[in-house]
Amino acid sequence: MQDLEFKTESKVATIEILAMAADALWTNKLRSGLTMLGVIIGIASVISITSIGAGASKSTGDRFRALGTDVLQVMAGASKSGNISQGQGSSSTLTWDDAKEIAAQVPAAQVVWAYLQQRAQVVYGDRNTLTTIYGTDLNFPDARNTYPQSGRFFNADELETARQVAVLGPTVQKTLFGEGVDPTGSKIRIKGEVYEVIGLMETKGSQGPVDRDDAIYLPLTIASARLVGNNALTGISVSGIYVKAANQAQLEAAQFQVTNLLRMLHNISPNESDDFSVSNQADIIQTFTTVLSLLSVMVVAIAGISLVVGGIGIANIMLVSVVERTREIGIRKAIGATQSAILSQFLFEAILISTIGGGIGIGSGIGIAAIASAAFKFPLIISMESVAAGFGISVAVGLIAGVVPARSAAKLDPIVALRSD
Repeated sequence: MQDLEFKTESKVATIEILAMAADALWTNKLRSGLTMLGVIIGIASVISITSIGAGASKSTGDRFRALGTDVLQVMAGASKSGNISQGQGSSSTLTWDDAKEIAAQVPAAQVVWAYLQQRAQVVYGDRNTLTTIYGTDLNFPDARNTYPQSGRFFNADELETARQVAVLGPTVQKTLFGEGVDPTGSKIRIKGEVYEVIGLMETKGSQGPVDRDDAIYLPLTIASARLVGNNALTGISVSGIYVKAANQAQLEAAQFQVTNLLRMLHNISPNESDDFSVSNQADIIQTFTTVLSLLSVMVVAIAGISLVVGGIGIANIMLVSVVERTREIGIRKAIGATQSAILSQFLFEAILISTIGGGIGIGSGIGIAAIASAAFKFPLIISMESVAAGFGISVAVGLIAGVVPARSAAKLDPIVALRSD
């Protein structure tokens, strides 16, 4: 019975101390809010950065996996203006004939797709849009697992004879023709040239900020002749070549074979550098994930510094609060308050500040991540581990920061405290 009464009294005392701590914080709302700021910024940074990093990583990974992790990307070399590189694919070092030779001579290659890419304005009637034009060969639908939902893709005769036909992506179709309108048979203009629309590709959606449906597909031959001109020394210049291996186990073999074949076709001597680059999709995903993880760690470390600063701010404010409330502490001790009660009150105030700040920080972090997800079109991934860690850290910051001020308050001599102004 006595144990039950003790537990009840202890519970009531704890509730009273919490109520007094909350009342003290509410009385000094502005100061309490400013004290929380460091904790809020730190926790919001941890939550938002981990969520944004996870979403961006998944989006980019999905984008590469859409091509397949058993795919190689061969890019043309970089041209230079003065000493400034224009980036991979800006030089005319790859041709359609290279792609045909890879398909014929690389045993590990299952599907080879060459493409020419350029941005251009497209006009239909009084409507126009800036979109990406892809000059492709016949292997594009199978290589990208993307097929027409209406009409058809161009055929071998249209590719060989450079017919002015086009297949639209759904985004271009909606912009130029309107929702639900079949564009097949219509005429559009690209760089002043008239093209007949023969098909509409199926919807593939967005991958991160990239809208896969915002594109037009032309035969590679007409794209080369009309959009960029045949600027290779021999054959038709292409921006790049995709090589799909029979399976992921043969990817390294395919990369070795493609590299050696292209060096031979381009007459590159052993001591000369490649005029092309071959990228392994799996390696690209791994590299991107590693870089993103390192950036996340760096930002979380910076957020940790913000939490330390926030903890110092809490400790300083609580010490000031002890000085301001010296007489109050003296009165409480004079009417029977114990050292543990005074210690608990100031410790609870510090924990309450950091906990409320942590809760606001968690909400702010999730909000920032949601806004970034909507703006940049990647998945919203909230890690419950980071939320739990953020809340735990905020409580720990308050506990650690409140110990010294609380002990200082608890040890005050009641007579000295009562004499203070």
